[in-house]
Amino acid sequence: MIKEIELVCSPQEHEDTGVLKRLAAAKTNLPLQRIQDLHIVKRSIDARGRNVVYRMQVKVFVDEPRISEDFTVQYPPVKKAKPVIIVGAGPAGLFAALQCLQQGLKPIVLERGKDVKQRRRDLANINKQGLVNPDSNYCFGEGGAGTYSDGKLYTRSTKRGDINNVLQAFVAHGATEDILVDARPHIGTNKLPQIITAMRETIQNAGGEIHFDTKVTALNVSFDKIQGVQTAGGNEFKAEAVILATGHSARDVFELLHRQNILIEAKPFALGVRIEHPQEIIDRAQYHCEHRGPYLPPSYYSLVEQVDNRGVFSFCMCPGGIIAPCATDPDEIVVNGWSPSKRNNPYANSGTVVQVNLEDVPGNDDDPFKLLRFQQEIERAAFTAGGGNLVAPAQRMVDFAEGRISADLPANSYLPGTASVALKEVLPGWIAERLRKALPAFGRKMKGYYTNEALLVGVESRTSSPVKVPRDRETLQHPQVKGLFPCGEGAGYAGGIISAAIDGINCAAAAAKLLQ
Repeated sequence: MIKEIELVCSPQEHEDTGVLKRLAAAKTNLPLQRIQDLHIVKRSIDARGRNVVYRMQVKVFVDEPRISEDFTVQYPPVKKAKPVIIVGAGPAGLFAALQCLQQGLKPIVLERGKDVKQRRRDLANINKQGLVNPDSNYCFGEGGAGTYSDGKLYTRSTKRGDINNVLQAFVAHGATEDILVDARPHIGTNKLPQIITAMRETIQNAGGEIHFDTKVTALNVSFDKIQGVQTAGGNEFKAEAVILATGHSARDVFELLHRQNILIEAKPFALGVRIEHPQEIIDRAQYHCEHRGPYLPPSYYSLVEQVDNRGVFSFCMCPGGIIAPCATDPDEIVVNGWSPSKRNNPYANSGTVVQVNLEDVPGNDDDPFKLLRFQQEIERAAFTAGGGNLVAPAQRMVDFAEGRISADLPANSYLPGTASVALKEVLPGWIAERLRKALPAFGRKMKGYYTNEALLVGVESRTSSPVKVPRDRETLQHPQVKGLFPCGEGAGYAGGIISAAIDGINCAAAAAKLLQ
């Protein structure tokens, strides 16, 4: 017999199986000896009251043991099957490839960057020397941007597809089952590379192909039907279905599409800064205690404020995290955040951004590159303000809000270094002004947030793609090119690892339908 109940316990008790069994026995009015096993279905932290507690949905196994689930999928051999070309090996591309295997199709994944192991050298060059390889960096390479910039699996995209299917695939390739349970699942940058490697091996073992250092430079289209792609190395890959999953930073792909008269559109995105606090400040505010203690994880926050009829909001919050340099060209500054699996760094950071709409930027609204060029201009201005070598412009929070240059900057996690700069000189005035007004308001919502111990680092600009590649709602194909499937964040249909993975699955299923 299996009963499903809710248990509430202290942080100290939540991993003690003996305590949980006693709580389950009391909740079900059953003798303790009849409780054979427990399985936590969902787990979250409730910090709304004076005492922080864990709330858990638990399956109680009465008079019978729990049988562990095996999430491994047996894929059919596809070496000689119909090919599907997948451009990009980020979450959309990798999950499209896994779905192709399930559909009996052969995925051919073309990735401009390097595999996860080789990427590390280029990331070291970015952090230590300020040198950016345009094809191998925090955004490009095996696993995409998420591999080395966090691995957060939280999503609000509950209607796009089966989230559990994606989470189970991660578990099958080495992630812990905690991601199936936690309200805000997270793998961590230190663990994702091994998981991504295991996914690659699954694809290759079934007969799929993955080619690194393979940059697509043209689409082969004949009579409005896709025929394949050409690469910078002079190679041609042929297929009647191409899934374009290149990520939000592949500006050359947007140029490629425009050059070939394939429709693209300007798309709103969000722009601002990354804000870093000492993690202990966030813990005190959220857990209502002086010290978090060993039984609670570093706390997160989510903040939003309407300022002058426009939302200012926190984005991609990283407890116990690090601010990373995520530019894809040498003369830009782009910052993002990530956390290791234990989230044990002394800082908390979050993007804090303002929505940018077409009407906010001068120029022709029909220009598909209107917002991309605007984004690029701000990133270059940040590079100039920092003085080069990926040094980022930065300012203490209260100094920014009150219009003062910071006399000095606090210790922080951004490895290439920070320079004291008036960020209002880097950001567009209407964005800087909304941020200036929002920060004290955030402080009124969260005690301790508004402090000069916090550092604003510019610029957070790759929140989503500033370009959209249109597609049909039913077939998921581009309206002008049969067999071309715009996919994931780069095309404007996802925002994060899970939603990108789901979109990859959906595009691969649509490709299978086309190729039937």
